[in-house]
Amino acid sequence: MALTVHGFDRDYPYASDGLEIWDDIKSWVEEYVSFYYKSAEELQKDPELQAWWKELVEYPYGGLILNRPTISRRFMLEKGSLEYDALAKNPGKEFLKPITGKKETLIDLTIIEILSRHASDEFYPGQRDGGEYWTSDAGPLEAFKRFGKNLEEIEKKLIEKNNDETLRNRYGPAKMPYTLLYPSSEEGLTFRGIPNSISI
Repeated sequence: MALTVHGFDRDYPYASDGLEIWDDIKSWVEEYVSFYYKSAEELQKDPELQAWWKELVEYPYGGLILNRPTISRRFMLEKGSLEYDALAKNPGKEFLKPITGKKETLIDLTIIEILSRHASDEFYPGQRDGGEYWTSDAGPLEAFKRFGKNLEEIEKKLIEKNNDETLRNRYGPAKMPYTLLYPSSEEGLTFRGIPNSISI
């Protein structure tokens, strides 16, 4: 019987890793907020915080490439049209006609690769510029340290999962471990690391 995390198969790395990290972020946020708000009702009455939350929720939806494809060169096909009939006869050829051409795709991928590189001075969840001097409140400082330590433990668990031969989707026939959601990274294009802010 497959092990599950939040109802997902443990061998579905993006879901299982992401949910484990999400739980840790959620716990950190709840603990941090509890230092300054006595109740959920008090939190909901803060207009500045509520406005920020709505903005935060909208960005990932618009930033997901499936919600905003780069380009389509023709309208949706209508039943009975010549193009629709051609698609039924040769889907492989016809499907490629409306999507981005090779030149545009190469430009997009090059830009994404450049923007996806980790900088030498980049910070990840659980890390802060200025170390312990971002607040003078002892409670939030200790909670943030726990958050960082929890993320380090999660990363160790993910490395262990990648060495588990029973989890085929983590390593697979390509012999490449699933590192996308490792919380930290080195400098460069590493296919790992969760930055504190994402611009693409």
